[in-house]
Amino acid sequence: MPKVLMIAFHYPPFEGGSGVHRTLKFSRYLPENGWQPIVLTANPRAYPKTGVQQLAEIPQNVVVRRAFACDTARHLSVGGRYLRSMALPDQWVSWWCGAVISGLSLIKRYKPSVIWSTYPIATAHLIGLTLKRLTGLPWIADFRDSMTEDHYPRDVWTRRTYLWIERRAVKHAARFVFTASSTRQMYLTRYPALKSENCILIPNGFDDDDFDGINSEPSASCHARPVRLLHAGLIYTDDRDPRAFFRAIARLKKEGRVNARELIVDLRASGSEAYYGKLLAELNIDDIVRLLPPLPYREALNDCADADALIILQAGSCDHQIPAKAYEYLRLRKPILALTTSAGDTSALLVQVGGATIIDLADEDEIYRRLPSFIDAVRAKRHELPDPAMVKRFSRKHQTLELSNCLHQMAPES
Repeated sequence: MPKVLMIAFHYPPFEGGSGVHRTLKFSRYLPENGWQPIVLTANPRAYPKTGVQQLAEIPQNVVVRRAFACDTARHLSVGGRYLRSMALPDQWVSWWCGAVISGLSLIKRYKPSVIWSTYPIATAHLIGLTLKRLTGLPWIADFRDSMTEDHYPRDVWTRRTYLWIERRAVKHAARFVFTASSTRQMYLTRYPALKSENCILIPNGFDDDDFDGINSEPSASCHARPVRLLHAGLIYTDDRDPRAFFRAIARLKKEGRVNARELIVDLRASGSEAYYGKLLAELNIDDIVRLLPPLPYREALNDCADADALIILQAGSCDHQIPAKAYEYLRLRKPILALTTSAGDTSALLVQVGGATIIDLADEDEIYRRLPSFIDAVRAKRHELPDPAMVKRFSRKHQTLELSNCLHQMAPES
């Protein structure tokens, strides 16, 4: 079986973000498509949080090498301070040296046909670039989302370093993978030398096996209890700024149109509990909007299945991205309150699959006007649900088949 060297920072036992699922599921299902994955990842000491729940999902025949890596901010700082160069392109740049040495050892021993590296940890692409230059193996750069934009990253030195890596990836990689069509188009426009046939679209998705035993049927009547809306995961204070949503709820509560007996909004693992807690108290809606602690992945899916409707928060600055949770929401076939612009890729996905009410996250007045009717539709079980036939297209097994086709293009003799 031909082999692929997969370079990914996020891999079990990493816990605390959705990015881990992409590489984990690829490594699980690639053997079914004729490829043996060899995973080059980081020592768990570099992870801010670890857990054992997903370790069992790593197939026994998958080789996993955990190279030396530190977190500059936690391990190499003195009094919380460190040289800026010690965290470029990111605070896990120490992984580069250990991973290159380990990668060369793996290549010598297992003789992979292709190198694949995945963002959003930029050091992963730096490792992929180095190993490609040292060995000459074809390299696939899995960008997922954009590394750089007009005003991102905001730090000037990080942005310059990202651009340096990005330009060299465009020069040396054989294929480029994106998760959203507008990101793909942005790179084709930014780099005219790129060929469209070399820029592959492989969205994120869901794994049906993760939903075994989870009851995703519409919940029982909620006339005798509050309608429960749930947002699962981090809520960034800029790209997912929920203040307009909070203010709209506060206005509705002040007018007596919503209350905690009829509506509960749960924010699970927002990541900024102190900030949002203060804001909710000031708006006097902390009885309606609750901040809940994180849960392990399977329990978090059960929590989503238990909700009456699910919330997406995404500002216009992320129009070319689709949050990974959107695919899990669709798989659960729940009504979705998508607070995002109508011009972005997330909106396009939800319009295509169905099941969502879409309102601009920044438009407080529109949220104020339309939120009551959304709640009423959810309570009466008359809100549209996602089309199950369309949802199936985003299974992880289907996405892995797309990746295996890309790998075969890189190594046709395999």
